[in-house]
Amino acid sequence: MSESSTPSALWPEAKTYLVNEIQGWLDVHARDALTLPLPDEDWLLEITADGKLVCMAGYDLDDMKSMLSDGTPEDLGTDELAKQAKFYLQQTVSKHRPTLLRQGFTERIEMNDSYVAAHYERPVDFKHLAELHQQIKTCLTWFPNSR
Repeated sequence: MSESSTPSALWPEAKTYLVNEIQGWLDVHARDALTLPLPDEDWLLEITADGKLVCMAGYDLDDMKSMLSDGTPEDLGTDELAKQAKFYLQQTVSKHRPTLLRQGFTERIEMNDSYVAAHYERPVDFKHLAELHQQIKTCLTWFPNSR
């Protein structure tokens, strides 16, 4: 969740409901969001305190560097590493992008010195928790296990 966003007054009730109804949240004590691993190992689903449903995939650049160098001391330049990370991210998101955009999600790519990530987000209404629960269940069906 971005630092400038304000948590919804309904967030505490929504968070309690979601923790009780859906198993597998990574850190139920986090204050600003609930994060759930999706069946496709590269993806996470997040419900933010300011009322967003976010599906995201990303790569840690240090992990990417390790994977690409295959244990050799070869030092990849920052530009080459970023290029490779973007390539892998594109491959990861390409199969889900059409569905997410069709379902009203907006796309945002974020990159810094530590990671590159694609975020797909749309607003949710904490006044309708059963509907939110159904939206999460529907998202789970879009990301089948990739293994």
